[in-house]
Amino acid sequence: MAQVERIGVSLDKKLLSMFDKLIAAKGYQSRSEAIRDMIREQLSTERLSNPKAEAVAVVGLVYDHHSTKLMAKLTDLQHSHLLQTICSTHVHLDEHDCLEVIVLRGAVGEINRMAENIVSQKGVKLGRVNFVAADAL
Repeated sequence: MAQVERIGVSLDKKLLSMFDKLIAAKGYQSRSEAIRDMIREQLSTERLSNPKAEAVAVVGLVYDHHSTKLMAKLTDLQHSHLLQTICSTHVHLDEHDCLEVIVLRGAVGEINRMAENIVSQKGVKLGRVNFVAADAL
């Protein structure tokens, strides 16, 4: 582990009590680890606000596999952006619906454009994009 420095934080009792309940509910072993995670999350959010920042994103889709040519369109979109597509996984949910999980890497702005193009395809019932800064702390 990198060199660790100790700091002090002053909180009023009510805020500390609420924080302790939150971290207990989430399963943290210590306040320090919870605070580190909160700082990492905030720094990642700040980095991801820059459209040129490098990131990894997971695009999750639920779609009707009977939708005309949708699977071919999704495959074509991934192949046309091959450097951004790391992998994809296809899961059959029932006789009509499939779940597709696509992992993309690149600049936030480029990933957003590709993800919006994927999610907006006719036949996609639900789509969600989750980002992680590529230079995670």
